[in-house]
Amino acid sequence: MSAEVLADAPALAPAHPAQQELPFAIVQGTPLLALPEDLYIPPDALEVFLDAFEGPLDLLLYLIKRQNLDILDIPIAEITDQYMEYVELMKDLRLELAAEYLVMAAMLAEIKSRMLLPRPSEAPEEEDPRAELVRRLQEYERFKRAAEDLDALPRLERDLFATQVEVPPGHVRRLPPEVDLREVLLALRGVLARADLFTSHRVAREALSLRERMSLVLDRVRSAGGFVDFVRLFELHEGRAGVVVTFLALLELIRGASLELVQTEPFAPIHVRLRGATE
Repeated sequence: MSAEVLADAPALAPAHPAQQELPFAIVQGTPLLALPEDLYIPPDALEVFLDAFEGPLDLLLYLIKRQNLDILDIPIAEITDQYMEYVELMKDLRLELAAEYLVMAAMLAEIKSRMLLPRPSEAPEEEDPRAELVRRLQEYERFKRAAEDLDALPRLERDLFATQVEVPPGHVRRLPPEVDLREVLLALRGVLARADLFTSHRVAREALSLRERMSLVLDRVRSAGGFVDFVRLFELHEGRAGVVVTFLALLELIRGASLELVQTEPFAPIHVRLRGATE
């Protein structure tokens, strides 16, 4: 029986409801208004469990939260009246009342009477009679919230189910061997060695133009005054190809009568000069 049904029961149901006005059961759509004569019901066969409230503190906490009341400033008179209505309702329904419900009722009545009694002005200020009740309610609320958090965690056989798989006969489980770092490095060295086999270099030859070199040699001879040492016309950093192209350019210029070679005596240095230029 839920708390909401109990809250509305005093307003909707009469003080002593007549059982014969309600059907005992509905069988295939037909209400059963009277019990069969040969039906035997043993004493105390019907029990009603109040699962909504697990104790008087739970009932008080429900009453406070239902009305959005401040737990630190409880209207003790209103809460006491509502609590006693639930107690009387449980008596009417012939529910077995635990002693702690009656103890809480006595405690609420005591707090209510202490708050209603006038206090002498010369008496020292006493502690609020509701302080102990508020402390117990706050502590109960903390433990209740912790219990709800624990219940929300996954639970075996409720949210999680363990499974067992049998290993087929003849199956041998082979564990992979442990890999040593040295073996990994050796494998990496083998991969790098195979990668070097596919490495290629493209060597591009520099294009040298004979006509361009002829113009360059002729300009150098003219800038030097029309007379220059044969060896100084060659650029050694250009390599064999540069030396050969320069030599061919000299031969073409000599053949075209633009330059001429001169030597003062046998085995003397060779010089290049413009054709027709004086010594």
